[in-house]
Amino acid sequence: MAKFEEIGIASIPGQGTQLRLLQRNDEFSIRIVGAPGDLMNTRLHGSEDALGELACRRVAGRPGARVLVGGLGMGFTLAAALAALGEDAEVVVAELVPGVVEWNRGPLGAAAGRPLDDPRTRVSLGDVGELLRAEPGGFDAIMLDVDNGPEGLTRRENDWLYSPRGLEVAQQALRPDGVLAVWSAGQDPAFTERLRRVGLLVEEITVRAHRPGKGAKHRIWLAS
Repeated sequence: MAKFEEIGIASIPGQGTQLRLLQRNDEFSIRIVGAPGDLMNTRLHGSEDALGELACRRVAGRPGARVLVGGLGMGFTLAAALAALGEDAEVVVAELVPGVVEWNRGPLGAAAGRPLDDPRTRVSLGDVGELLRAEPGGFDAIMLDVDNGPEGLTRRENDWLYSPRGLEVAQQALRPDGVLAVWSAGQDPAFTERLRRVGLLVEEITVRAHRPGKGAKHRIWLAS
């Protein structure tokens, strides 16, 4: 079997940590420099698809729906959101790492069908938390796939996003009857309670990393 070859490296702003983009034939992997295993892999995106589908299905019938994807990753959540929404929708994708956007515009983009090329997509470079604070009542749905979920892996500042204050800001950024969807690599009962304490109704869904029904079990919270 062919070996992965590094084709890109990108720094995470403010962290001193870097991401690596690797390719093996038509398979891509994003890894944290110095850490074992994949952070993301193009063969395992079932739960990222589900995040976009589950959230946007709830708001797809709204005229001019506007949604936010926090974390571009490999583009699969963005692609799923676009597939679920109408032609008059706008999907804002917030990505902290400029290199990740460059990868998705370049060699990585074809894996998810080049969703950045969709005219409904708008890229916001920077911290998704700052965007949430700047746009109260701005979104019908917010999908957060930042870091490894509520237990941050790459960046300590991500912890704020999943804190009670961060969840309040996300709630305030929703339009009436909006939905907040959060991806995680695993279960987190304490996070479920934090969602409830800020006044959100919570549904927890277990999804597989690889469809149909294969791969690691990931968690998605749908809160409204």
